[in-house]
Amino acid sequence: MTLSQFTAMTALAAAATLAPNLAHAAQVFATSYDTPNGDGNNTGGSFNYWDLSYNGVGSTTTDGAALSGGLGDLTDGVIANDTWFNLENIAGTGPYVGWNSASSLNPKLTFNFAGNPNIAQIKFYFDDSAAGGVFAPDAIWIDGLNTAYTPPPIGGLPLLTVDLAGLSLTGNQHNIQFFQRNGGNSTWTFVSEIEFFSGSAVPEPANWALMLAGFGLVGGAVRRKQRALVSCA
Repeated sequence: MTLSQFTAMTALAAAATLAPNLAHAAQVFATSYDTPNGDGNNTGGSFNYWDLSYNGVGSTTTDGAALSGGLGDLTDGVIANDTWFNLENIAGTGPYVGWNSASSLNPKLTFNFAGNPNIAQIKFYFDDSAAGGVFAPDAIWIDGLNTAYTPPPIGGLPLLTVDLAGLSLTGNQHNIQFFQRNGGNSTWTFVSEIEFFSGSAVPEPANWALMLAGFGLVGGAVRRKQRALVSCA
């Protein structure tokens, strides 16, 4: 094997290694969302589980108040690393937004996006500790349709990441509704973050360059071999 052939094969192998990584999903960020505010002390909570950082219209210190046109705790990039009873407080500054089924049954959220992204994946970060009646939801509906989400058994992991992949959501607005455990019999739903991802991403320029170099070197090696065969004939 000549040096040029070895170089070509090395470059092609590197390109093939990179190829599967080029299809990774890119995060899509909402421009705003509408939601009922979280509930709290006035509706049976030990603390206040408001969407306190929400920057749109509505009272962020009123249980269940209609919030619209802004962004807040659900999209701030903060994913809770502990359960609600270790992170929440009476001031309502904790990372979770929590809805009590007795006052905010099966909360429905509407997310707005710029343009027309194709959303293939949504991640939810729940508290599923069962402490104080806090559970992941029984069902998650997206745009009015029940998804393939399977609720975990009660008493499972206290922190739960639900990854709904294989979606194909188009348009600039999508609804998400959480149907609460036990038919909504005085249970709570706590969410610290919701993330959206597209189904494809454009490869980085460096990756494209390496792939093209690999294919070019292989092509050059093949052409040189063909010329050599012709000259020997």
